[in-house]
Amino acid sequence: MATVIRLARYGAKKRPYYHIVVTDSRNARNSGNILGVVGKYDPMLARDNEKRVILKIDEIKAWMAKGAKPSDRVYRFLANAGLVAKREIPNQTKKNLQSEKTLQKIKDKADKLAKIAEEKAAAEASAKAAAEAPAEEPAPAAEEAPATEAVAE
Repeated sequence: MATVIRLARYGAKKRPYYHIVVTDSRNARNSGNILGVVGKYDPMLARDNEKRVILKIDEIKAWMAKGAKPSDRVYRFLANAGLVAKREIPNQTKKNLQSEKTLQKIKDKADKLAKIAEEKAAAEASAKAAAEAPAEEPAPAAEEAPATEAVAE
């Protein structure tokens, strides 16, 4: 028999409330075959609220001494309480990550904005260079003179 410390869901629809229970790993999540309730977890409360996670530390230590293994979520609660050493727990899902298609769109948009910024900077530099260069003098009047003589004849 593999004993585990895990969450059992209670509460109403869209208002979850969990008991931290000790049970056999082969039992269903909310089966009535629990060995003990060793804490409570209310995810609807703010993270800094002291009543969000309530642990019965002595009972948890006793069950862990008997070989009970905490689930990943319960392990995090225990690590935050200082009962076990913190370790890297990988995320089980990747739903919090953006899809490859979205990442590609973001990259394309960033590249496009960078290209526009480069073109704008180049245009400003050329305009600044043109403003600093001396203005060209108008064409000499000699070219206009033969045209006036031809009209006079």
